[in-house]
Amino acid sequence: MTENLTKATFLEKVFNFEENKEWKFEGDKPALIDFYADWCGPCKMLAPVLEQLSEEYKGKIDIYKIDTEAEQELSAAFGIRSIPSMLFCPTDAEPQMANGALPKADLERIIAEVLKIEK
Repeated sequence: MTENLTKATFLEKVFNFEENKEWKFEGDKPALIDFYADWCGPCKMLAPVLEQLSEEYKGKIDIYKIDTEAEQELSAAFGIRSIPSMLFCPTDAEPQMANGALPKADLERIIAEVLKIEK
């Protein structure tokens, strides 16, 4: 299951940007964070793919969703200008951003290359 994050849970589980200037990942396993909005067509197409990935990679990565309408401060902190946008957070490296409703195969490739996780 994907998990919706608020600013408070983001600070706790991903990155506390209020305390740290430099990126410091708070999670215990890599994460994929989907910035979306309920009115966004491509976001709706991506949602079931992310649910599949959360099952297929269960216990290996965390998949989170952030509603850009409800969490505008988080969206601004990451410079989100178009949705869907996904932030890939490895446990020991800088995060990387991908934009658009990417096909499942592309997401799996990025998970393997950036997050260093195989199914």
